[in-house]
Amino acid sequence: MYALVDCNNFYASCERVFKPDLRHKPIVILSNNDGCVIARSNEAKAIGVPMGAPAYQFQKMFKENHVNVFSSNFPLYGDMSKRIMNLLSTFSPDIEVYSIDEAFLEFDGFELFDLHIYGQKIHELIKKNTGVPVSVGIAPTKVLSKAATHITKKFPKRTNGVYIINTEEKRIKALKWLKIGDVWGIGSRHEKRLTSQGIKTAYDFTQLPDEWVRNNMSVVGLRLKRELEGIPQLELEEAKQKKAIATTRTFDKNYIKLSDIQERVSTFSVTCAEKLRKQQSCCNLIHVFIQTNRHRNDLPQHNGRIIMSTDYPTNSSIDIVKLAVKGLSLIYKKGYSYKKAGVIVMGITPENEKQLNMFSEENPKHKVLMQVVDKLNNTVGQKKLKLACQDLGKTWKMNQKHLSLRYTTRLDEIITIKCNDKA
Repeated sequence: MYALVDCNNFYASCERVFKPDLRHKPIVILSNNDGCVIARSNEAKAIGVPMGAPAYQFQKMFKENHVNVFSSNFPLYGDMSKRIMNLLSTFSPDIEVYSIDEAFLEFDGFELFDLHIYGQKIHELIKKNTGVPVSVGIAPTKVLSKAATHITKKFPKRTNGVYIINTEEKRIKALKWLKIGDVWGIGSRHEKRLTSQGIKTAYDFTQLPDEWVRNNMSVVGLRLKRELEGIPQLELEEAKQKKAIATTRTFDKNYIKLSDIQERVSTFSVTCAEKLRKQQSCCNLIHVFIQTNRHRNDLPQHNGRIIMSTDYPTNSSIDIVKLAVKGLSLIYKKGYSYKKAGVIVMGITPENEKQLNMFSEENPKHKVLMQVVDKLNNTVGQKKLKLACQDLGKTWKMNQKHLSLRYTTRLDEIITIKCNDKA
């Protein structure tokens, strides 16, 4: 059996943990630079706030409906997610962290357990220890467990946060209720094709001939059909190293000078290098891009991008910055107002499996130096130690007018409790 544990309205729930007075009130979370809506509470959905809504176009609606608006607080959300995943790992040794707010658990060898009661324990412990409400769906396959969480979220009072599909009757009933567009793995393209064939529910999909599914949806669609039929096809996936690591940002203002953009690209490169070292990897390719503001039709437009090859696999901030800045100088054009830039390191390989180069090699001092830099930054504070090409007095600041405190990751922003002594 598999369980999918899904945090309910995760970003909004994290904000409510530290501001309980926001319960049952509409909340929206905005993207970087407060651009558009990326998360909504159920109350915000009910009043018609669409996902991806441009914030500046909905200011009047937010004000009229007393919507609580927050900037993305990813340090807080990431830390709360980590706490939840650590708790989940105590319930089963087999866990797949699917996203920041979802995880699959496999219950192999749990035949003597009452899984419904076990699911209730998961639900209650996470709520008690973190304050974040979760939905737990349990079923014989991963896709069915996803369907079970849909039922849990749709009927929270009836299910009390946990629903288990453990009989054929429950499976068929769930599939007849679940719309085809809500099936995990059915994208918009397949939804349109299936709808045109008269397929409206997940159950209708399972009644299609295998040959039709294979011909129109490949073997992936056939596996999905098997999963819905209760035949396990998808196993838990182990955490894999990333194939590419990107650091991209929209600037707080337009930059015209090459020196200003060089500083930003250098900082992005350092961030990518730090992530490479954290997962003990090296890169062989560096993709650099810059672009103007495509929304400003009154300004000339230019998008430049280039991929630079390294002479050897590296995760040295020094080497990566040098190559990224060189690439930037090749794509930069004078006279344009640039609004966004990014660095993407690719061709990632394990650090202990470097391909040697007969004619060039990495400076052996870099490895020791990077280890010292990482250790100091982890000890005294992130980004305290920088390269000379970075602006020592500048930290990356986005437009975050509605940012809440980082209660769990910054001592100077820890929650303050006020008590009245009535004794």
